[in-house]
Amino acid sequence: MNRRRAAIILVSLVATFIVVRASLSMSPDSDFNVMGYNVHHLFTGLILITVGGIPLALFPRNSRILDAMAAVFGAGLSLALDEWVYLIVTDGTNASYLLPVSLKGGTIMVVLAAAYVAILYILSKDKQPPPNP
Repeated sequence: MNRRRAAIILVSLVATFIVVRASLSMSPDSDFNVMGYNVHHLFTGLILITVGGIPLALFPRNSRILDAMAAVFGAGLSLALDEWVYLIVTDGTNASYLLPVSLKGGTIMVVLAAAYVAILYILSKDKQPPPNP
């Protein structure tokens, strides 16, 4: 497993969640509208997951570009997971985004994703062959 890339995904996942939640709690009516349609950050996150995840799956080597794609993937995953529960259990309004159920749901989903990365890291670390003498 690529330790650096796991760390990049974890940091971008958590940092994006914190920044987005802080920003939108200070300015809850900040909408991203495209041609009259309100684009929730779930959908922006899915685009970032696609842009970052496909190169990570296809090109396993080390490079700065792939490290950047790991950050894009982590940020996109955070955006998507943050809104997942919110869009299921609320009416999807800006006011509902500030409800405790939305914050708890987003937090739980991001923590589960971070734990998944950490568990995979731990499991892969145990299975690595010892270094050559």
